[in-house]
Amino acid sequence: MKREQLIVTLACVGASAVAALAFFRCDTAASTHGTKRVDLDSLPIVGEEEAVLAAPPQVPPPITRDHATKVIVRLEVREEVGEIADGVDYVFWTFGGTVPGSFIRVREGDLVEFHLSNHPDSRMPHNIDLHAVTGPGGGATSSFTAPGHTSQFSFRVRNPGLYVYHCATAPVGMHIANGMYGLILVEPLEGLPPVDREYYVMQGDFYTRGAFGEAGEQPFDMQKALAENPDYVLFNGRVGALVGDRALQAKVGETVRLFVGNGGPNLVSSFHVIGEIFDAVHHEAGAVANHDVQTTLIPAGGAAIAEFEVEVPGTFILVDHSIFRAFNKGALGMLSVEGDEDATTYSGRQDDRIYLAEGGAAQRVPGGDQPVSAEPMQRDELMTRGRQVFQQICAACHQPEGQGVPHAFPPLAKSDFLMADIDRSIDAVLHGLSGPIEVNGAKFDGVMPAVHLPDRDVASVLTFVRNSFGNDGEPVTPAQVAARR
Repeated sequence: MKREQLIVTLACVGASAVAALAFFRCDTAASTHGTKRVDLDSLPIVGEEEAVLAAPPQVPPPITRDHATKVIVRLEVREEVGEIADGVDYVFWTFGGTVPGSFIRVREGDLVEFHLSNHPDSRMPHNIDLHAVTGPGGGATSSFTAPGHTSQFSFRVRNPGLYVYHCATAPVGMHIANGMYGLILVEPLEGLPPVDREYYVMQGDFYTRGAFGEAGEQPFDMQKALAENPDYVLFNGRVGALVGDRALQAKVGETVRLFVGNGGPNLVSSFHVIGEIFDAVHHEAGAVANHDVQTTLIPAGGAAIAEFEVEVPGTFILVDHSIFRAFNKGALGMLSVEGDEDATTYSGRQDDRIYLAEGGAAQRVPGGDQPVSAEPMQRDELMTRGRQVFQQICAACHQPEGQGVPHAFPPLAKSDFLMADIDRSIDAVLHGLSGPIEVNGAKFDGVMPAVHLPDRDVASVLTFVRNSFGNDGEPVTPAQVAARR
């Protein structure tokens, strides 16, 4: 049913309309070379309205009117200190007080009256270049605004699509690198097909004098920017902006539309949602939709629209699939999906066996819900098996030496949190862990999913971790695990 609902046919047959998720209507007046299908100048401007702006990851509501109007957009530039990561401050230059800037939503044919105000406390002049504008500088030549001033200009939106806007005041790269970018959506005349959820996600690369996670206020580093060597690659301007209790939300069976932009200033994004396949992607936010897409490229200064249905519950990870950016520089978010399991679509773990590379028979490891063997495991046996489980399951996040990733995954090495309470450690593996915690004086606020392992494997990996990486603790037994399950 999903495929019939979501696959879009963009072919034109006479004057027929497109199917359900077509982003633009195709008709006989249009050509493949971009000829306008409607004479927008012949459409009257009826009335006026104040634009509804939204801070990320939210978007304004869909437009329901069936006529063009005058839309008044008021956007303020603010230079503000904010956290780029826990304990790390940065002076962001913002449109509307957020990174990315406020999401703007208008309709094809609208007349936009744009007011750009630069807060009196700003130290720099700023302007705005909207890629949706047909005119010199995308509006930048008409919006150069000194601190304490407001500039005004108008433009007619002629091309539907999802467009980046950014500051274009010299040095342009520095303004963009400090967070001055956002998205403006121009809905087509017929509107967008309805979906259950819409979200706003925008990637950017940041260049700081200190290394990733280095505490204190970090200034912009021009040499790193010129070398295109960012310390941070982020969704929505902060490590963890879309993680934990800030994760995007959906329910099983709902359709999700992601408006995804890339402010740059330098890097191309390889946008991917782990565990999902995009039913439709409007690559570069243009008229043609591609289908059944795993990963989509988004250039610096570009955007894409990704649509999909969620069939199973769980936490789905948003990443830049240039993968070290995700796990080591911050380009990681979460979509938390609630609802009933669907074992036909995804079963979860069905089996776990010991693999003997020497040619011996594979032995089935008892499931976590089966009785604990009466035969106790010796410490050496727990440590050997625990090392294997750690390398297979835990090392990707907590790192091979248990050092963790600052502001993302807590360390297991010399961990006061781990060593203080055996029962708490067992519960974290069995049932998962979410919400704020403090480990060795550093704060973390993420999600550790429950790990479905037999009691003996849980006991083994905890015994290994509690006696490795500078930790010194007593073994954990399968009986202790069973008691907490």
